[in-house]
Amino acid sequence: MNGILIVNKPKNCTSRDIVNELNKIFKTKKIGHTGTLDPIATGVLVICIGKYTKLCNLLTSEYKEYIATIKLGTRTDTLDITGNIIENKEVPKLNKKEIIDVLNSFLGISIQETPIYSAVKVNGKKLYEYAREGKDIELPKREIDIKSIELISYDKDEIVFKTTVSKGTYIRALINDICTKLNTIGTMSELIRTKQGKYSIEESYTIEDIKNNNYKLLTIEEVLSDIEQVDITDELLKPVNNGAIINKIFQNEIACIKYNNKILAIYKTYEKDNTKAKPYIML
Repeated sequence: MNGILIVNKPKNCTSRDIVNELNKIFKTKKIGHTGTLDPIATGVLVICIGKYTKLCNLLTSEYKEYIATIKLGTRTDTLDITGNIIENKEVPKLNKKEIIDVLNSFLGISIQETPIYSAVKVNGKKLYEYAREGKDIELPKREIDIKSIELISYDKDEIVFKTTVSKGTYIRALINDICTKLNTIGTMSELIRTKQGKYSIEESYTIEDIKNNNYKLLTIEEVLSDIEQVDITDELLKPVNNGAIINKIFQNEIACIKYNNKILAIYKTYEKDNTKAKPYIML
């Protein structure tokens, strides 16, 4: 079985739990997901099955859209409501313009500090392991891109906003930074991933749907339709099948290389010579 499946992850389970459940349903171990969702989070989890697991890294790099809820006046060690409360504080009076201005200040590229309760590894050890042991560790920082961010609602001690962000962005950390700019504290109380790349929550399936055979697997042609497509001649068939570096025959950074309308591989520009292309993913 090969395909891409858009799952609507429920609350209180890990992304790994979903993969394990699908292993049983489809009776295959060759399944991977393309972007971890915390147990508290729900929504779009793009699943790769069979040989399509080779696409995991490509699909993980897509921008993701979220609707997040902030509970003001409380801070936890995990930066969400599943953690231990470490501070409570009276919520100041805020107005919508003030909140919108702060949200807009995060647009574009910035540097974000990774939360201590995360699976990012430092010196071969996951950050949350340091946290559980009570050890201090310098938290890594990474570049993120906030493509869009907008206020949905504000009422007393709750802010709801929608945002589209790059790979590796922690919404919990973003919320912490938003609250700091608002001169208050807060924690993430709810998170819904509404979109990943071109896949939206409206076209996702629950685990119950899948168990009842009410789902559709996406084909590789559907998945890669937004990438430049290039048909090759007989002359290039053997070199491409062998994963050879070839003369660049496409315009963009990456392209699907096809023969007789079948996608053989994804090639990308060769960094040592931009007139040539090398294999990125062999299919």
